[in-house]
Amino acid sequence: MAFLSATPIDPAGLVGRVASPAFGGVASFLGLVRNHHGGRAVSRLEYTAYGPMAEAECRRIVGEAESRWQVRVALEHRTGALEIGDIAVGVAAAGAHRDEAFSACRYVIEEVKARVPIWKKEFFQDGDVAWVDPTSASAPHEAVRE
Repeated sequence: MAFLSATPIDPAGLVGRVASPAFGGVASFLGLVRNHHGGRAVSRLEYTAYGPMAEAECRRIVGEAESRWQVRVALEHRTGALEIGDIAVGVAAAGAHRDEAFSACRYVIEEVKARVPIWKKEFFQDGDVAWVDPTSASAPHEAVRE
């Protein structure tokens, strides 16, 4: 199963991949492209990743969640050009009860943001462009004219 996708994420498809008669709780998270960052207007963005490394880390994260809780997890992260409102990342976790579904869903998105090597290029309305490494809270967010 691929975790990176150049095509739009289908939330119903994510839920469908984890749904089961054995699971009564499904929790999901969708991360959307917003129109601002750091007090600045954003017009669009692009995600890029080193595929094999990002896929392997996503696989590890999903495996960790599925071994920690009695759940099934689906995860997708977009790459390429995205517009405001597009889904950038989606997670669905299904478990017998809501608690493990919520816990696993939150774990997966937090670990993805902290560990997966996916970089974001933000295009600001004033013409500046900035690369962001979302896995590093201390990474500089420097805008450069292109």
